[in-house]
Amino acid sequence: MSVDDRLAKPRSGDLYDDVARASAAVVIRGYSTSFTWACRLLREPVRTRVRTIYALVRLADEIVDGPAGVADPRRAGRLLTALEEETYAALDGGYSTNLLVHAFAGTARECGIGRDLVAPFFASMATDLTTATHTAGSLSTYVFGSAEVVGLMCLRAFLADEPAPAAYDALAPAARRLGAAFQKVNFLRDLAADHDELGRTYFPGIDVEELRDAERDALLDDVDADLAAAAAGIPRLPASSRAAVRAAHDLFAALSRRLRRTPAAQIRRTRVRVPGPVKAGIVAAAVLTGGRA
Repeated sequence: MSVDDRLAKPRSGDLYDDVARASAAVVIRGYSTSFTWACRLLREPVRTRVRTIYALVRLADEIVDGPAGVADPRRAGRLLTALEEETYAALDGGYSTNLLVHAFAGTARECGIGRDLVAPFFASMATDLTTATHTAGSLSTYVFGSAEVVGLMCLRAFLADEPAPAAYDALAPAARRLGAAFQKVNFLRDLAADHDELGRTYFPGIDVEELRDAERDALLDDVDADLAAAAAGIPRLPASSRAAVRAAHDLFAALSRRLRRTPAAQIRRTRVRVPGPVKAGIVAAAVLTGGRA
């Protein structure tokens, strides 16, 4: 190979970075239709950054909730610890042989995502391997680590190229509330699977076998309060992320409304979904309004 040929080829680091980021996109497409739809509304480079964040989240979740985790929680705990340590090493050194960790670390280093957000996330994931029921206090800690910090990571990605870093502190409460709303909605719609397959009950004082409509409504009142608080922050987001966040918010708001119309006994047996055409309409509305409405 000539010197000119070598100079024309991309550097191995650049190629590896590209492959790692592409791998993250494949993971997201495979795991979440709703998130994939909303993510397409993000402008680059924000879209790629957010995909790398969620890909690491999905990998950790697969360790904990996938077949391996259910069959052997101790082994899952070791795998989760190894993933956490590999993530910290990549944050420090900028490289990992795990493609998803490598992609996440690149985003984290670009956007200022540090251990203050990563450590609570892994702590909550580990909790799923040891805790079957929650108190109000433990649930609050769990939701912060499993969902609110993910919202804060995404906020870092949204604002990384913006000239006003102070916006992070102003928007952080809304980002946390949106993450919390997403998580609580998923707790309710996955009630049966979490209880029957994973042996977990997230809502304190709720008898999953005897869930009542009044309890459903109280849980959704809490979700809707989170969604309302989160919505107030959306118009202040950069244009590169505003429509996508609006679409994600409105998709979960629609899911909350459908859950409220579904008898509690049915929620116990069936996973409630938003139909594809309704999702498409929500996404289209977010595009048309630029995420402001």
